Amino acid sequence: MSRRSTLRHQPDSATATFSTRSNSLATTKNSIATKRVGNHSNDIVAYFHDEQVGNYHYGERHPMKPHRLTLTNHLVISYDLHKKMEIFQPRRATDEEIMSFHAPDYIDFLKKVTPENMNTFSKVFSRFNVGDDCPVFDGMFDFCKIYSGATIDAARKLTNGSADISINWSGGLHHAKRVEASGFCYVNDIVLGIFELLTHHPRVLYVDIDIHHGDGVQEAFYTTDRVMTVSFHKYNGDFFPGTGDIDEVGSGIGKHYSLNVPLKDGIDDESYIYLFKSVMEAVINSFRPSAIVLQCGADSLGCDRLGCFNLSIKAHGECVRFIKDFKLPLLVLGGGGYTIRNVARCWTYETSILVDHEVSNDLPYNEYIDFFQPDYKLHPHLSGKVENMNTKQYIRNLRIRVLEHLRFLNGAPSVQMQEIPPDMQGFLDMNEEEEAERMADSAKGKETKEGRRGREHDNEFYDNEQDVDDMEI
Repeated sequence: MSRRSTLRHQPDSATATFSTRSNSLATTKNSIATKRVGNHSNDIVAYFHDEQVGNYHYGERHPMKPHRLTLTNHLVISYDLHKKMEIFQPRRATDEEIMSFHAPDYIDFLKKVTPENMNTFSKVFSRFNVGDDCPVFDGMFDFCKIYSGATIDAARKLTNGSADISINWSGGLHHAKRVEASGFCYVNDIVLGIFELLTHHPRVLYVDIDIHHGDGVQEAFYTTDRVMTVSFHKYNGDFFPGTGDIDEVGSGIGKHYSLNVPLKDGIDDESYIYLFKSVMEAVINSFRPSAIVLQCGADSLGCDRLGCFNLSIKAHGECVRFIKDFKLPLLVLGGGGYTIRNVARCWTYETSILVDHEVSNDLPYNEYIDFFQPDYKLHPHLSGKVENMNTKQYIRNLRIRVLEHLRFLNGAPSVQMQEIPPDMQGFLDMNEEEEAERMADSAKGKETKEGRRGREHDNEFYDNEQDVDDMEI
């Protein structure tokens, strides 16, 4: 058994940080009340969690495990971080809300298909990209409505001014396209959340620190200057989803409002933080967003099952801290992350940053403490496992090229706001010429993605019954 009886520790004030301000660590709440809970941060932080969201299961050998959300939630409670936030039980997204972005026939398919009747839908699987990566599982559409509803509600807290920061760790599924599933993602809650923010905010900045390119969000807003997308990710033309080259910059009036920072294997804390801070400060000063959406995919951590970076939890959290310090309305979402004990640690730490509360490196006792053996620490050693292919010269040149793109912005775009846009679907309407240009500009890497469909990579599925991430729960 574990060291359960020895895991009640006092806070460790010696935890190192990347800044001169006090260090913070994050956690979440398991049982959620609909009423507000007392908040003790300078910012009003709203946290959205549905107890059922961690109970869905993609399949025995699938790397995406929603149970990571339950682990995160229990850590948040055990650190008492729920006392620093306003906690909300989100409602489920309606079909109409989801179809403000997604095609009706695709949503109709998601609503109707089940593991029991999936054979009758097999002819449209390739059309909607359903298969190994995006399997049909019990309650699939209910799962989508839960995480999407939480993101929409979290965005509404920001638009109505009742929160400064909104958190939904179950969201951040950035690969889903308007008419197809992709990369374990079925409904793109990020796009839905940004639609909500656009009803009140003239300019929204989307920032993605997942190891995979945020292709679904980039594609959705590729032709507008009201949303700027910035993605830090691995790129070599083959790594999923195959998009995210530095030359993918947007199209039409959205040209230069997509920014990509392509990285190589093994990037370390120092290089990543240097790039992130220098790029994001320049972006925010140039674009002048009135709200920010931050996707915190934890597969960019070292030792992730599907990742190949060397980032520590502290470095990942420093990105969150840096964006938070701009004091703009902030929607914080989850995303990828496939070594689930580290995902829970990371998002707990980042919750603590968002509520300005320092927590101990020693994990407090909770129901799932055995997942965190043998060290039982919030900050395990994750760095240096992969050779760093990002030379100092590459990082310097990359920074120069990325910042050069910003010079084309010539300041923030002017926006004539309606009272409330009555139909955000109009955002997607374009003539045939505009559609053809958008598809041509964003298609780089598409053939690579098509080629990988149905292909099982060695690092995607696992049979090891002894893996602590796969223990019985």
